[in-house]
Amino acid sequence: MTRPASAHRLRRLGTPLAIVAGTVLMAGCAKNETQSIFTPKGDNARKINDLQRFPMVAACVVGVVVFALLGFAVYKFKDRGQPIPGQGHGNSMIEIGTVVVSAVLLGVIAVPTTQTIFKLAKTNDCKTVVNVTGQRWWWEYSYPVQAGIPKPIVTSGELVIPTGQCVLLRVMSRDVIHSYWIPALNGKKDAVPGRVQPLRLEADHPGIYDGQCTEFCGLSHANMKMEAVALDAADFATWVTKQTTDAAPTAAKVDTSMDKAAADGFTTFSQCSRCHQVSGRVDADGNPVIARADQNLVPGAAPNLTHLMSRSTFAGATFDLLTPDCRANLRTASPEAFGALYLKGVTPECLNRDTLEAWLRDPVALKPMMPAATGLGQGMPNLKLSENAIDQLIAYLETLK
Repeated sequence: MTRPASAHRLRRLGTPLAIVAGTVLMAGCAKNETQSIFTPKGDNARKINDLQRFPMVAACVVGVVVFALLGFAVYKFKDRGQPIPGQGHGNSMIEIGTVVVSAVLLGVIAVPTTQTIFKLAKTNDCKTVVNVTGQRWWWEYSYPVQAGIPKPIVTSGELVIPTGQCVLLRVMSRDVIHSYWIPALNGKKDAVPGRVQPLRLEADHPGIYDGQCTEFCGLSHANMKMEAVALDAADFATWVTKQTTDAAPTAAKVDTSMDKAAADGFTTFSQCSRCHQVSGRVDADGNPVIARADQNLVPGAAPNLTHLMSRSTFAGATFDLLTPDCRANLRTASPEAFGALYLKGVTPECLNRDTLEAWLRDPVALKPMMPAATGLGQGMPNLKLSENAIDQLIAYLETLK
């Protein structure tokens, strides 16, 4: 029986199509230095990278052998009208051999895997402890009182850690399941409501290490990023000192310590302080202003903005507070120069004003928020601010160093 011409054309196109498909597939493996499992920048990530080498090489070898045998079988025994070849089913030597080889390979992989798991679970050598809380769609970092940290610190988006020492993260969630992953520093750890999951991090050198939530958690899951900022011991101590100082003036000092726009922004921020905490703010009676995000938002919390301009990102590390040039300068700074540059914070010439204005103008347009049936907001609401109010708020936010 003669095969149709279309079948012959498909056969001729098979090899080129396979090459194109393989090329497209491999293009997805392009090297990404910022979130690559193959460029460890800390002891924990190195342990994982060392562990994965043998299984990956073994899997590649097995894959090549299997596909080679498959290609040989397809070519050698393709249907030419010949009798059906002898079958290997029931050959005990083949069956026992494949079981033994598989068991040996699994045993070789299982032993070092178990050892590495226990090493990564060790936390009694960690000198710094940070509570990490995932929520839709940002990460909160709180530093309890401990050696070197005399007062609690609460921040978001950027995890700041000292270099050259183990840092214990106590990972949890306020709403749904998230997953915390900074590939250059360690593996993933799920953030599960009602549970505290330990995760150790250690960075070799000062710099910024990127991460991403890797558990689908809702509409803006792809926008739920995180950054670990590593500083040497002296710079970390300086950062702690700044973070434990109230950034905002009291209401009585507004007129003398701020320019007119910032003073007006201080007043305009009153509607923002329903959700966002800024330590140091007081009301007309001199009482501290305490944010009550639990009364206004479904998650029950909003990022602490006390030292907003000490960070380089905002909105859950989704957007840069720094202009592209300043951000590039920070990222490419040498380990020796990085700390001093980061501790400068956001200077007026480096403020990414356009993006910050767009966020205040319509945050939902930049970062999709899930509607809430309860009437409470799921994320940053659109406050319908006037352009004048936006200018005032930015002038005030710039004072939050």
